[in-house]
Amino acid sequence: MTGLPQSGSVKIDAGGIEPDAEIRSLIDDPRGYRTMLLKIEASPLGELHAHEEIEQIYVLEGDFFDDDASYGPGDFVLRMPGAMHRAGSKQGCTMLITYTPFVEGHS
Repeated sequence: MTGLPQSGSVKIDAGGIEPDAEIRSLIDDPRGYRTMLLKIEASPLGELHAHEEIEQIYVLEGDFFDDDASYGPGDFVLRMPGAMHRAGSKQGCTMLITYTPFVEGHS
């Protein structure tokens, strides 16, 4: 895992998730920027919760669902800070998730 670069571009070896792992952190910056590959097993709806950051989810394989919809490969979900949600999966899922700090006044 790495923080944000001072400038320019950085190549990060994403390489996928190890067979027994559930998460591979790609960016974990102290300013609140996080990017990860997440693998979840089949599960019912989890606990109701919200995030302080903007949450972006891109489904790579499998499925997951929340109280609003079901999602599959290629689906993209955007949740704004404070959006209450809970999620589950019928068959398991691998997704790319990013969390970005919300800055008031920027559009």
